[in-house]
Amino acid sequence: MALHCQEFGGKNYEASMSHVDKFVKELLSSDAMKEYNRARVYLDENYKSQEHFTALGSFYFLHESLKNIYQFDFKAKKYKKVTGKEIYSDTLESTPMLEKEKFPQDYFPECKWSRKGFIRTRWCIADCAFDLVNIHLFHDASNLVAWETSPSVYSGVRHKALGYVLDRIIDQRFEKASYFVFGDFNFRLDSKSVVETLCTKATMQTVRAADTNEVVKLIFRESDNDRKVVLQLEKKLFDYFNQEVFRDNNGTALLEFDKELSVFKDRLYELDISFPPSYPYSEDSSQGEQYMNTRCPAWCDRILMSLSAKELVLRSESEEKIVTYDHIGPNVCMGDHKPVFLAFRIAPGAGKPHAHVHKCCVVQ
Repeated sequence: MALHCQEFGGKNYEASMSHVDKFVKELLSSDAMKEYNRARVYLDENYKSQEHFTALGSFYFLHESLKNIYQFDFKAKKYKKVTGKEIYSDTLESTPMLEKEKFPQDYFPECKWSRKGFIRTRWCIADCAFDLVNIHLFHDASNLVAWETSPSVYSGVRHKALGYVLDRIIDQRFEKASYFVFGDFNFRLDSKSVVETLCTKATMQTVRAADTNEVVKLIFRESDNDRKVVLQLEKKLFDYFNQEVFRDNNGTALLEFDKELSVFKDRLYELDISFPPSYPYSEDSSQGEQYMNTRCPAWCDRILMSLSAKELVLRSESEEKIVTYDHIGPNVCMGDHKPVFLAFRIAPGAGKPHAHVHKCCVVQ
């Protein structure tokens, strides 16, 4: 079981990071996890290091029924058998069992100090080698800027960063393997198209700052019906009068505006989405189903995979083949993001046809 966390320690990580170690120890020793007798935990906790800090946390729990599991040492370029439970924290730069990188600052110059980046680990189970990549891509800084162009400038930044990660994990330094990339991609619906659809019969009013003449608010009103306000748009406000449109039938009517992955259709695969947008949920514990009116709801949190990984997931070698792609806690407050999960079985030997990966599991 792989668990990828982003913004580990929370938004106020300087105050909250002290609680992380206690949380991890309680998780590892809990009754719910007692059948997972091996674990690796990687926590990027050193928030004082502006150059390296990503606030990513990667957890890997290995069930007692799995007999031989190996993890790749990127420095020695060899697999090592996984035993026991180990926690690695601080900067992680000295840990050879992973690759970690923070995106260059010039990828997103609007942020004075971005924490976006990725952590990659490689595993071998049942003769099948694959990478697990924890990723956090750039957000939309302003709803107004996102609305200006289609696709938005922020979409272009995420495209560049994700392309960088994919190029990095298939470069020539190591033998190629299937890969799963999952985390907070911050993918957003195409804002201009969504607003045009939601406000088809509305007229737009532009509000400008008195001193700079800068657009600070857009108000969309119905042409009749007493000029009812349909949508208000500000830098950090997306206030649409009817939230049900994002929840009805799991918001599938809006999936046509979820376009950011289409650029990578030849490199990445995703199972069909059948859950509502995963962000931005209210952080009020009594409003587990309610979206905040800060951003247009979107499927930010995703589990993507290489085309060879798709074959591992979907190959019908097992009669018990069950694949589930869904979200967790639909009615429970889980923070502003709902966690998303993918559950599947790998048949023994399923990876053998792929680049002879079974031969790379030489134990050190």
